Amino acid sequence: MIICCNLLCAVLHSLKHIYTASSGVPNFPDFVAVVFVNEFQTDHYSSVTKTTVPTQAWMSQVTADDPDYWRRQTSYWEGQEEIGRANIEIGKERFNRTEDIHVIQVLNGCEWDDETGEVNGFGLISNYGEDVLILDMKAQRWIATKPEFLRTQHKWNNYRSWLEFMEHRLVQECPVRLKNSLMYGKSALQRTVLPIVSLLQKTPWSPVSCHATGFYPDRALMFWTRDGEELYEQVDHGELLSNQDGTFQMSVDLNLSLEKPDDWWRYHCVFQLSGVEDDILTKLDPARIRTNWVQKPSATTLPITLSTVVVMVSILTLAIGVTVYKKKKAKKPSDCLDNVVLSEKLQPET
Repeated sequence: MIICCNLLCAVLHSLKHIYTASSGVPNFPDFVAVVFVNEFQTDHYSSVTKTTVPTQAWMSQVTADDPDYWRRQTSYWEGQEEIGRANIEIGKERFNRTEDIHVIQVLNGCEWDDETGEVNGFGLISNYGEDVLILDMKAQRWIATKPEFLRTQHKWNNYRSWLEFMEHRLVQECPVRLKNSLMYGKSALQRTVLPIVSLLQKTPWSPVSCHATGFYPDRALMFWTRDGEELYEQVDHGELLSNQDGTFQMSVDLNLSLEKPDDWWRYHCVFQLSGVEDDILTKLDPARIRTNWVQKPSATTLPITLSTVVVMVSILTLAIGVTVYKKKKAKKPSDCLDNVVLSEKLQPET
């Protein structure tokens, strides 16, 4: 995640625990838990395997500093699995859905600002795909978003030992695990990969899109400038998207409908990546714009084309006719003379 004020950006690293408890879902475990560090999945546990395993090779290094780490994580998820099953049964009673599909998802974790050192814990409970309980860690209280969960909100908020456990796990333990994971996976999590930047345009009348893809990490900024000044109008920022290889892509569109082509040289696309000192500047050069647009014949140009063909065919036909006529005309005197000679030869002498 990236928080920016002008060009000053605070880098936030995150560790997230996500588990799904369910019943009635065909071919799916009753309980699945995963751990993410900066959006990289690092751990996995399920009710089928009954063990926590690393999903990144570099996470195996954790046992060098903490030999009991994976056993302890397995024990924790086994406890959460039992709680998940109990909550499923409570949900069946509360919503009177004894034979339906039931799904409960829990998200909790922490964020750490590596510049200020600030730590923030968070928690979220979802039921049937809707967020129903949100943890405000700073205020140490749960907030229900649905009336059906007000009873749970009051119960958990009055259960001080539960809030203290969450505070200890999310604000004290979680940042330590996060920092260790960042150290183990430094080559992957803290690497920098520069993007490929392209200028794209659907049609000559569409906005010009500055598109950057293949960069890492996701802490990046991209914007348009005119004469070196950042533009806040005429621009439309796209979403940050993930690529299949773990890198990212983003784009920002520039509307040039009111600009003269002679002024395009005054615009630049600027890409900034965390950890990289120099910006990537791309000048708005029409020759660099890529498009798959092809002009199609309009309704007015088609009749003109057909009429032109008709005229050409008519002229060609007339020319052929004239040529044939001239040839025939040139042959007629010779034919007549031959006939006269032949006639004279056939007549008897007097």
